[in-house]
Amino acid sequence: MLMKTMRDNTKWIMLVTALAFVALMVFEWGMDITGISGGSMELGRVGSTPVTNDMYQSTFRNLYDQVSRSQAEPVTSQQNREIENSAWDEVVNQILISQELNRRGIRVTDDEIRQAALFAPPPGFQQERAFQTDGQFDLSKYQQYISTGAEDIMLLQLEAYYRDIIPRGKLLRQVTSGIQVSDAALWRSFRDENERVEIAFVALDPATRVRDDQVTVSAGEVQAYYRENREDFRVPATASVKLVVMGKAPTAADTVAVRELASGLIGELAGGTSFEEVATRESSDGGSAQDGGNLGTVFPGQVPVAMDSAIFNGPVGQVQGPVETNFGLHIVRVDNRWGADSAQARHILVPMQRTDASEMLLLARADSLERMGQNRTLEEVAGILGVPVQETRLTEDFPLAPGAGLIGEGAEWALDEASPGDVSPVFETQQAFYSLELISTTPGGFQSVEEVTGLIEETLRFQKKMDRVAEEGGRWAEALRSGSSTLEQIAAENGLVVNRPDAFTRADFVPGLGRQNAAVGAAFGLADGGFSGPVRTGTNVFLLQRLSSTAADRTLFDAIKEQLRAQTIQLIQQQRLDEWLASLRTATRVVDRRQEVFRAAEEAAANGPRMPMAF
Repeated sequence: MLMKTMRDNTKWIMLVTALAFVALMVFEWGMDITGISGGSMELGRVGSTPVTNDMYQSTFRNLYDQVSRSQAEPVTSQQNREIENSAWDEVVNQILISQELNRRGIRVTDDEIRQAALFAPPPGFQQERAFQTDGQFDLSKYQQYISTGAEDIMLLQLEAYYRDIIPRGKLLRQVTSGIQVSDAALWRSFRDENERVEIAFVALDPATRVRDDQVTVSAGEVQAYYRENREDFRVPATASVKLVVMGKAPTAADTVAVRELASGLIGELAGGTSFEEVATRESSDGGSAQDGGNLGTVFPGQVPVAMDSAIFNGPVGQVQGPVETNFGLHIVRVDNRWGADSAQARHILVPMQRTDASEMLLLARADSLERMGQNRTLEEVAGILGVPVQETRLTEDFPLAPGAGLIGEGAEWALDEASPGDVSPVFETQQAFYSLELISTTPGGFQSVEEVTGLIEETLRFQKKMDRVAEEGGRWAEALRSGSSTLEQIAAENGLVVNRPDAFTRADFVPGLGRQNAAVGAAFGLADGGFSGPVRTGTNVFLLQRLSSTAADRTLFDAIKEQLRAQTIQLIQQQRLDEWLASLRTATRVVDRRQEVFRAAEEAAANGPRMPMAF
């Protein structure tokens, strides 16, 4: 029976095993980049190793499938471009690793493969029910299958997997070897997250305590500041464009259709159909739908306000709704409620989205926009389609377009590919379809000192105000430490306010003080009852008194120390791996010819369909 189950599921297991190799850390990839053959089209080189179209597209498809499975919406054209670049980076990384494996002479023996196959099954196998006992992975069942029941093709797949993954594991250990984290370092990290202090402080705001006419800034100071901080005045490249946006938001008719659907479901429930059955069939909340819409135990404030009100104020056991939130329309039933503290509830989520007919109409209009834009101006196309044209300026650093959001793909086209008067293809974001017509571009550069003199004067003037206030605060700090004055007296005499925030840790945001700055650090450097000198942050000067403190729990630290050590080492390993890969890329000549190759293929196709960057 076990063997029959495994044979029936062989294709599924292979698929799961293959997909499990696609991970953020390149060492977890199960594809041997040196074993890929075919695909004579060369897209670039990593050192002397060619990057073939087969390598690139195989990686692209894996990443594309991951993104597609992770979201309900179709992959947009902008996401597609990001996936293309990620696929290229991944292939480059794989080739670099393969080259490094060869350079270091890292190999795998047959005995290592046998041992790994018996005691370290690939991730996909551990979820296969045929290898489980009472819902838990049973190594003996897996070993029985490998030893006596596995078909030859499965064994070959496993051998290929281990022959690739074991050397990569050896390389990972070499790259990240020698990492040690001392108890002292762990304790410092734990203490920073758990030690708490209470303080009182006054803020000596330079902007209000020193007038502008009390400080002066010379032309020479402005020139010196500009020379020392020229990078701060870099101006990104910009493009002036005409823009047509076709938003994806539901229309008024779509909203009516969604409400009618929700009303129909409520009617079905009133007619006797079980809530669980309708939720499983209709709810777009995939997590709860699988369990009949079950939200489990809900606590106040855990769900959106409208849902919270229905769950904690509505009748128990009755269908309520539809309740509208940002997620859509909810049909709610409260199964149990324990006072105002918690409740058990179910819901059916009907999302606010376009109907199929409305979606098809939008896609058809976007297609018309692209087709007509090939030989008309954007104004002409917009007039035919009855959509507005707006003008906007895009920057390479933050290309935000009204109604479409961040349009990096469109900005790249405008700044790198287009000439004035060109009309772009239709691009897509999560929010909209859009098309651009380039008006003009302005290259990046630096603002001149004349353009930023006013800003520099303001900056230097504020720094001088900070100096004055800090000098004044120094005199007050001496009075506090000598006991001749209190923080309350100084505040009353100088029009200041004493602030007393709640106790906080080094990592917390402190109202009036900020987060992880010199003032927060100074609070932990004081003894209980002690006073600080004037402490400067980026925008203020503070005087602090530490009132009390709560030490971190050393007993708790000792109990979880090894767990913290493992987590810390894992983070350091990942950081070292990233740095190592970056250094390999820096030391290796990487040539990316994708655009050139694909553009040539498109031109060769002439009147044929456009060849995509992938697929």
